[in-house]
Amino acid sequence: MILQSVNPATDQVENTFESWPPAMTGAVLDNMAEAWTHWAASPMPQRIRMLRDAALEIRARLQPLALLVTHEMGKPLAEARLEIEKCAMICEHYAQHGPQQMAPFRPAGAPQDATVVFEPQGIVLAVMPWNFPFWQVFRIAAPSLLAGNGVALKHAPNVPGCAEIIEDIFLAAGLPENVFRSLFIDVDQVDSVMAHRGVTGVSLTGSCRAGRSVAAAAGRHLKKCVLELGGSDPFIVLPDADLVKAASVAVASRCRNAGQACIAAKRFIIHQAVYDGFLQRLTTGMKAVQVGDPLNPDTAMGPLASRSQRDRLQKQVDRCVKAGGKILLGGSPLPGAGAFYPPTIITDVPANAPVAQEELFGPVALVFRAADEDEAVTLANGTEFGLGGAVWTANREHGLSIASRIRAGSVSVNALVHSDPFLPFGGTRASGYGRELAEYGLREFVNIKSVRAV
Repeated sequence: MILQSVNPATDQVENTFESWPPAMTGAVLDNMAEAWTHWAASPMPQRIRMLRDAALEIRARLQPLALLVTHEMGKPLAEARLEIEKCAMICEHYAQHGPQQMAPFRPAGAPQDATVVFEPQGIVLAVMPWNFPFWQVFRIAAPSLLAGNGVALKHAPNVPGCAEIIEDIFLAAGLPENVFRSLFIDVDQVDSVMAHRGVTGVSLTGSCRAGRSVAAAAGRHLKKCVLELGGSDPFIVLPDADLVKAASVAVASRCRNAGQACIAAKRFIIHQAVYDGFLQRLTTGMKAVQVGDPLNPDTAMGPLASRSQRDRLQKQVDRCVKAGGKILLGGSPLPGAGAFYPPTIITDVPANAPVAQEELFGPVALVFRAADEDEAVTLANGTEFGLGGAVWTANREHGLSIASRIRAGSVSVNALVHSDPFLPFGGTRASGYGRELAEYGLREFVNIKSVRAV
C-alpha cells in the first residue's frame, strides 16, 4: 500500500510513502521491546533533559513544521504554528511537573510501611488522527516517554510526513533509537501490533467505529486501552448571556481547524428568549469568516482535510435538510480545486433525527431552540456523546449549576472549551474512556504498584 500526502487546498500529491510489510513491522517492534527496557531504567534527569531538548527542537523548526501541517491537512498557517508551539509546551510541562507526579507516596491513612510507586510498563501504541497531527501525538508521547515507556505511533494515512518528522524530533532531542517509532502501516496491521509482547497499552483518538475495533482487540489481547472518540458538544446560551461574546466564541469554536475538532461546539442550544438575537449574531460572524488559501495570512479557515471528508460532511448536511432542517448559510461545497466547504448554519433539525445524533466534523452549526433551561439540558444530553460542553450566562454560580448537569468530560462556563496540560482530558459514554493530560494521563500507562517494607 502507498501512503499519500495530498494537499487538500490544491488536490496535488505532495509526497508518497511505502507502507511496511508485516515482517518489517514485527522486526521494528522486536527492537522496540529491547530498547524500552533500557529507557525504563534510565534516570529521571535524562528523561527530563530529553523532553526539554525536544521542546527546543520543536521551536527551532517551528515554521517548517507548521508548513508541513498546512500542506498535509490544510490547517491555516497561523493555526498550525499555534499547534506546533503547544507541542513544545507539553514537553516542557511534563519535564517540569511529571517527576513530582511520578514520585512515590504514601496514601492518606495507609500503613507507615506502605508506599505507592509508578513504574513503566512497556510500549504504548498510539493510533492518532489527522486533525491535530502534531498535538495529538505529543500529548500521549510526552507523558509516556517521561514515564519510561516506549511509543509506537500509527498515524493517520494522510499525514505521513508529520509522522516521519516527529520521530526525527525525538531522535534529535537525544531519545535513544527505537524508543519512539512511527509505524508506516495500514489499519489491518493494528491488531497484530497490539498482540506483540512488548506492547502493553493502546491510546486511540478517532471515530466510534475505530474505538470499538481497537477496544475489542485490546480486550482480546488483555492490553490497557484509552479512547477519545470525538463528540457532538452542546453550547447552551441562557437569557442573561453576553450574546456578543457568546456568538464570537461560537464562531471561533465552530470554524477553528475548519470545524474538524472533537472538542468544538457543534450543537447550539439557545433559550427561546434570546434565540433570534443570538442567531443573527452567529450568522453575521459566520458570514465574515474568510475561507481560502491556508498559506494566506488573511485566511481564517482553510479546506477540510480531504475531498472524502468533504463528501462525508455534505451527505450529513443533505440528511439534515431531508429531516426538516433549514439552511441559513452555506450548505454546499465551494467550487474549484481543493476540499473547501463554507461556514454553514442549519436550524429546525428535529433533535431526535438520526443525523442530529451524529458528529458533524466540519464548519456546520446545528442550532436548536430551547423553551427553558430544563429543555436545554435535556437537549445537551440528548446524544450518545459526552466529550465537552459550554454554558453561557451572566451568573457564574448558576452556570456552574447547569454545567454539573451536563454529562461530559469537560464543561466551560462563558469560555471556549479546549484542552489544557494541567487538566485531564477525555470523555464519557460514546466519547470514550480514560484520560489524557495532567497527572491522570501520565498515570494511564504505568504500573501503579503497592510496596510494603516492614
